[in-house]
Amino acid sequence: MIVKERQLDMPETNPDTVFARQRPRLVRLAYRMLGTVVDAEDVVQDAWLRWLATDQKAVREPAAFLRTIVTRLCLNELKSARRRREIYIGPWLPEPIVEPEGAEEGFDDITLPLMVALESLSPLERAAFLLHDVFGAGFDEVAEAIGREAATCRKLASRARERLRAARPRFPVTRERGLRIASAFFAASRSGDMETLRSLLAEDVVAYADGGGKVPASPQPLVGLHMVLKRHAALAHDFTVSPSRLIRYGVINGLPGFITVEAGDILQTTALQIEDGKIVDVYVTRNPDKLGIWQAKKFVEGAFRPSEMRLLWRRTVDEGSRSRPGQDPLFDDAGGRTCSNRKIFYLDEIEKAVLAGLQH
Repeated sequence: MIVKERQLDMPETNPDTVFARQRPRLVRLAYRMLGTVVDAEDVVQDAWLRWLATDQKAVREPAAFLRTIVTRLCLNELKSARRRREIYIGPWLPEPIVEPEGAEEGFDDITLPLMVALESLSPLERAAFLLHDVFGAGFDEVAEAIGREAATCRKLASRARERLRAARPRFPVTRERGLRIASAFFAASRSGDMETLRSLLAEDVVAYADGGGKVPASPQPLVGLHMVLKRHAALAHDFTVSPSRLIRYGVINGLPGFITVEAGDILQTTALQIEDGKIVDVYVTRNPDKLGIWQAKKFVEGAFRPSEMRLLWRRTVDEGSRSRPGQDPLFDDAGGRTCSNRKIFYLDEIEKAVLAGLQH
């Protein structure tokens, strides 16, 4: 079941405060439309600039107005994104979001399989579904956002809903059981225990690996138990020569999984879709462009020697430029230090910043 986003009261008239209160929801909308945090942040930054140029006093419903701006910007971005993905090497997976430790169950109601399934929708279907079913917008607002009649928007959302139905787990597992299965999968796959792997995987399991052509990864999904076991049998020798270094277990886009450093110092996340106690999908993300936060985290948590420690350069900030209102710690002095017109941010602040933009 998809839970609609909570509505916010916004009595404030200060434009900075109004935008700041909506910003987390706008980032969530943009991320779900585009699939990457960086692109989502860029869209929301553009929306902020447009908000500044707007006569805010003439805007009766700022939340709806800002959702409309972000939706239109995302639709424009998807045109070029689709062209890039047509030449993308191997399966394309959304940028993984690792749930913070201690988060409540249901932190992200749009799971990784649903994010992947959203890619099969047209941009207009995706927008109509997200705005109405997830963010609780009426179809009149949806029509304004995507430039179609309300009746057409109802059909778009209905069509999207039907196409996404198969991506929803029929028998989902609890967080605790899911993480136990993830732990067993990690141990069996790294030790070459094929019998245990066979007991964990469904007959029709599918494994996806996103390397983006930048690191080794299977160019096509592995379909079926035989193919997945064959691949892990081939990898068993590699794991004995270069053992995986576990960073931690966690919930990744709503699915149990783990973060590791593999041979060649390649970082990856592994998320598992589990139904009726069996793993039906394995999602492995290895593309370094999608793992910026964890590229830093692997150093902090001891996967590398202290002498190899490096910091993550997040964003260029011109001195004297106006920072965004309600900004997460990425632009707070407490989260980093200014150096040559750039800010260098330590891991904890980076992770908090991205998670802050994706929480309710």
